[in-house]
Amino acid sequence: MSKRVLDIGQCDPDHSSIRRYLTEKFDAEIDRAEKWEDAEPKLRSDTYDLVLVNRKLDVDYSDGLDIIKKVKGDPDLQSTPMMLVTNFADHQDVAVAAGAERGFGKSEFDAPETYERLHRFLT
Repeated sequence: MSKRVLDIGQCDPDHSSIRRYLTEKFDAEIDRAEKWEDAEPKLRSDTYDLVLVNRKLDVDYSDGLDIIKKVKGDPDLQSTPMMLVTNFADHQDVAVAAGAERGFGKSEFDAPETYERLHRFLT
């Protein structure tokens, strides 16, 4: 059975790279949202095995960490696993402190750690 991923805030090329990686490495279906207003109804109506959030949303450059905080602060959504997509370790640390799992950067697809982090949720 396919795992479901919601990808929030990526530009088209990055979303395509993430989609390709997830479908090649895992049996995953990927939905997409540009910002919180697009993501919230999907999160409330569907179940996702993992939510990936860009550090800076492509559509308006708002902070993806705000989405993580909204989800983790909502009793109905807080159990949803989330990861921040960023190469910056300090931003990963802040996301983890807000309740996210340690994520990965777009330049880290070849790293074994990226596969292992995703494997926990997508197999």
